[in-house]
Amino acid sequence: MCIAGNLAQIRENIIIAEKKANKIQLHGYEYVKLVAVTKNHSVLAMEEAIAAGVVSVGENRVQEALGKAADLKAAVEWQLIGHLQSNKVRQAVSLFDLIQSVDSQRLAVEIDRVAGKLNKRQDILLQINVAKEESKYGIAATDLMALGQFISNLEHVRLCGLMTIAPFYEQAEMARPIFQEMYQLFMELKAANLKNTNIQWLSMGMTNDYIVAVEEGSNLVRIGTGIFGQRDY
Repeated sequence: MCIAGNLAQIRENIIIAEKKANKIQLHGYEYVKLVAVTKNHSVLAMEEAIAAGVVSVGENRVQEALGKAADLKAAVEWQLIGHLQSNKVRQAVSLFDLIQSVDSQRLAVEIDRVAGKLNKRQDILLQINVAKEESKYGIAATDLMALGQFISNLEHVRLCGLMTIAPFYEQAEMARPIFQEMYQLFMELKAANLKNTNIQWLSMGMTNDYIVAVEEGSNLVRIGTGIFGQRDY
């Protein structure tokens, strides 16, 4: 199936999952945003996806995104979904509309410093490692409120929600408890009403498990292989 066909099927699946969930309405947003993950995919493939209606792309690596941004003719929203190193913050803030992978006070402070110099308010999500996997980045769920409170005092950073990467399961249903816990954390953060925040995005779900994620309240899904096929490494 072509990229446009893949996107049509994914959108149909999301609509069905939304109707099953009804949780999107509970936190005030009536749609799920699809982020096309373009890691290791060509600018040509990206342009095909954009022509089929993609408005937001997600990249794991800052350098790859910068190279593609220089060649891509179409306007698109850029989101960073991979781990961000401190020495790449200036480049990241200069390009990305949303940085999904903030996981420490130190990183938040550096983003705030750079964004201030660039006269920008950088939107971010906090990455939560709900499953406590040693191989993945992200803060512990127990550290969420303290870090959220800290970030709410930064002048050039705006906290907009949460992100998680669930463990890979052959059966996506196994990830449901992870997504359920994330939804509760999201609602607690939203209810805290922290100043200078705009808590609107719960980013969870990828190609293998996005349907379950949407059923459990995700309103931002990150899909690469399901759109573009297998990557060329």
